[in-house]
Amino acid sequence: MAGSYPSDEASMAIIYVTLGVFLVVGLVISYFVTRNKTADFLTAAKTANYGVIMCNFAAQGLGAGLQLTYPEVATYGLQPLITYALAASLPLLTFPPLAAQLRKKCPEGFILTEFIRVRFGVAASLFLSAFTIITLYVFMLSEMTSIYSVIESLTGWTPEEHNVWLIMPIFTEMMVTMLYTAWGGFKTSLVTDTIQATLFIILVVVCTIAIAVNVEIDTDLIQQRSDLLKDSQLGWQLLYILPVAIVFNNYFLSSYWQRCYAARSQKDLTIGCILAAILIFCMTFLVGFSGLIASWSNVYPGPDNVNEESSSTVLFLLINKYCPAWISGLMLVLSVALSCAAYDTLQTALVATVSNDIFRNKINVWWTRLILVVNAAVIGPVATNKVNDVLILYLIADLVSAAIMPAMLLGFTDRLYFLNGWDVIVGGLGGILTVFLFGLVYYDGDASSAGALLIINEGLYPSYNSFECLGTFIAAPVGSILWTIAGFGARLLFTYIRSKVTGAEFNIFSKPKPLDPYAVAGHEQMLRPSLGDREAESANSTLRHRGAGRRENHSDGSDEEDKK
Repeated sequence: MAGSYPSDEASMAIIYVTLGVFLVVGLVISYFVTRNKTADFLTAAKTANYGVIMCNFAAQGLGAGLQLTYPEVATYGLQPLITYALAASLPLLTFPPLAAQLRKKCPEGFILTEFIRVRFGVAASLFLSAFTIITLYVFMLSEMTSIYSVIESLTGWTPEEHNVWLIMPIFTEMMVTMLYTAWGGFKTSLVTDTIQATLFIILVVVCTIAIAVNVEIDTDLIQQRSDLLKDSQLGWQLLYILPVAIVFNNYFLSSYWQRCYAARSQKDLTIGCILAAILIFCMTFLVGFSGLIASWSNVYPGPDNVNEESSSTVLFLLINKYCPAWISGLMLVLSVALSCAAYDTLQTALVATVSNDIFRNKINVWWTRLILVVNAAVIGPVATNKVNDVLILYLIADLVSAAIMPAMLLGFTDRLYFLNGWDVIVGGLGGILTVFLFGLVYYDGDASSAGALLIINEGLYPSYNSFECLGTFIAAPVGSILWTIAGFGARLLFTYIRSKVTGAEFNIFSKPKPLDPYAVAGHEQMLRPSLGDREAESANSTLRHRGAGRRENHSDGSDEEDKK
């Protein structure tokens, strides 16, 4: 019967059986990947072919939240939907060239912050790590909020009457993913992401067929809502906002860089990213198109006629009205499995960042696993406080990334060798400050409204002729670059004055010596000579001697293999 939910008993059985199956699958995968005693808990260097890379890169953007955000954007029109789908897919094509440089400059690393540590120093690395961890927590909260909304929409449960029923699956999912991730580590996540991508394809196919067969589109409404097929002010704004927001946020997430290092070869990485981009565009467009269908079938009459939450749940409103209950049950199965796989990816990224950047991979693997337990204890209580608009959570993470990452990416440019950690930290903080300054100008000096811009309080498009979100995402990256230049200028002036007063060497523009791979290996800090500290040069010399000693200890056969 169309327009009905599965029974409460059936819904509970579906949720917990799915979680139980995923726990068993995760533990079995963990058993097989840990049989090799030399396997690394946090990496899987050069083990993944292009098929695995495709599924893993695609899975990064295919969590439960996708069923909420893309249909919501589509309620504004076809142009915003196409822009969102392109913005989610095309940035993946930038990873192969960047990863090639990263592997060359930092062959012993496995996440971006390790390169930042080598290039800009400890302070810049910890600065980036802190915001990376914050971003990962925002994504975890988004994922838990998303699955809360999905379960609520597909079961008919309400927070007022069934709050415990809605909260318990969240805690259970966190425990399930924590258990198998703590055992198998990153390699388990590689496999579950492959499963996730497969499940998502099944989900999209089922939804597409179900909607095509059951939904009745009112042709008169297509004429009345013909504005959805036309270009719009929001659509043109999103041509800038979404690519900037998503590309910088992708660079922020350790999970992408882990998979870059996991690629078997540069060719596998390139092919995998191309296929993932195609897959993501097709899948996100099909899911998002449900927002247009909902508008044309009178399920979603428009933003002015429904409550605040409806725009983000239009896919489920459509299914609940027109599709039989078994479709809702099947979607519930696939959504829970999707959420598990997405959440374990975020967990492994968090553990990799904390273990590498804070503890320098010198703690026992059991302490690394304890991080997962602590994470569950922290995120659980917060995740139970449902956020009405998941898209806002993603936009907050995107804004932080857009403010901090542009300055960091300057480290990939060899011509800017004279920049150091001070410059990029000033740039990152300045990018955030610039958003606030833009808000002061935009809101005529209202500091409260300007501060609210930092958390995208009004959403993506609060009103017609609204430019605050566009201005925010222009201010963040532009401010980041300008403040980086200002930070360098201040350091240049200070060093010049100091050299005149004290007679110290003015060496800001002295090119640093090439990094010794053997000195960087083992995560030993390479201090930059361009800082002008004699102690730094002395420390670098010590590290080079250690590297030379390691080379001398290699066997002849190993030397020949290295040369090859």
